Amino acid sequence: MGKTNLVLIHMVDAVEPEFTEEVEQLLRSQTDTDFEMISFPVSHWNDDLSPWPSTAVFGKDDFGGHAEATLERLLSICNDTSKTYILGGYSLAALFALWAGCRTDCITGIAAASPSVWFPGFTADMKEHPMKAESVYLSLGDREGKTKNPTMSQVEFCISNVFDMLQKQQINTILVWNEGNHFKDVALRTANAFAWCVNALQ
Repeated sequence: MGKTNLVLIHMVDAVEPEFTEEVEQLLRSQTDTDFEMISFPVSHWNDDLSPWPSTAVFGKDDFGGHAEATLERLLSICNDTSKTYILGGYSLAALFALWAGCRTDCITGIAAASPSVWFPGFTADMKEHPMKAESVYLSLGDREGKTKNPTMSQVEFCISNVFDMLQKQQINTILVWNEGNHFKDVALRTANAFAWCVNALQ
């Protein structure tokens, strides 16, 4: 691969950094654009990616609200102004990407695959902090809202609100509905998100 000014940052759980390789392979089949894709591992998923503390929504793990510290670490590798950065991930990592896109202008594209926009207070926060990125990809499985969990069942309503907000802000955005629940075709959905952001630069 030759030198490229396009850098894709994939937020990923530290226990499975190889997931980025799978996503990259799928992504390269969707675009001829040259890019560098780097894995950005997080050690404590619920803590490092949540923008503020919140009690557990599922299981027993609360959310620590350490996204600010994660963003500081992220910005330390996004300081080359000659490069274009796209940030993305899946689930809570996608939520973090959206939140980060509202906090910094160094990110051009946000690849948010099945983002956890049900996170308490998130859509209200987005109303107070407009998106700074130029392009945002959103996706959701068509069965993700079919859950008895009262918080997570709001995900379809929440992502529609996020999409409407981005459109009103005249952000280049798309909302894609995938078949299946939250755990179907995770790598492919993530690759699709990055591919759309890459191709949006053309």
